[in-house]
Amino acid sequence: MESFAKDKGIRSLSEFDPVTLREFCGTWKQRDNTVSKKLERLRSFFRFSLESDWITRNPAAKIKGPKVKQSPTMPFSREEVTSILAACDRYPDSYGRTGQWNGRRLRALVLLLRYSGLRIGDAVTPSRDRITGSKLFLYTAKTGTPVYCPLPEFVVSALEAVERTNEQYFFWSSTSEKDGAARDYMRYLSSLFTLAKVPGGHAHRFRDTFAVELLLAGIPLERVSMLLGHSSVKITQKHYNPGVLARQEQLEADVMRAWSRDERVLASMKGTPEVHGKSEAVN
Repeated sequence: MESFAKDKGIRSLSEFDPVTLREFCGTWKQRDNTVSKKLERLRSFFRFSLESDWITRNPAAKIKGPKVKQSPTMPFSREEVTSILAACDRYPDSYGRTGQWNGRRLRALVLLLRYSGLRIGDAVTPSRDRITGSKLFLYTAKTGTPVYCPLPEFVVSALEAVERTNEQYFFWSSTSEKDGAARDYMRYLSSLFTLAKVPGGHAHRFRDTFAVELLLAGIPLERVSMLLGHSSVKITQKHYNPGVLARQEQLEADVMRAWSRDERVLASMKGTPEVHGKSEAVN
């Protein structure tokens, strides 16, 4: 924004009007969802400026954001997860050798992503002390209560088996930026998905899998939301509607199974009329 203002000869915030601000937003080349988030920060900045009496009006208030198309939830199937884990054993190192430490490291990361629901950036940089026994510390809730996610023993064992490049972290060397480490592992995972022949593979789909599997197991949406670290249940419902719909299908199936004990339903399925609460054969 400072660079844009310099190019336009703008010397103070009060010189920004809606037209100039739209021109500034037009310099953003990111995707719609990123632009929408940047616009939120821009609005917050000018709202703060207005409340601080730096400006007399908020030019960002009239700027409309792009329509963001919600990406569909795409959990991996159990067969796909099996294929991805199997591909870890075939993942080559820089010399073309398989079964080496990088394949074991990717396997541990895949298991952590699948059974913790962590985002890729959080999954590649957790410190070892965040795991106590078989529980992973996720975050501290607003109430001050820590939120943990239990991990299967085989996940913890896979993490402990990862060869250490840093005593404090499982995957991160701490010599690079965290965002850079996440991008590196996203690239490794992309190659792994290709090797596993899983089309459309993406790290975030493990988070989708974690959430949807919990919902299908009957875990209340509110608890799933807590494990995902969402600030509101509405966010969970918005992003995981397919899982909510699948759970609804389960509820419907449960109701229909209960019909097997109902004489009226059984009679209707056999095509026989019911008289005084008892089914009679049609002559």
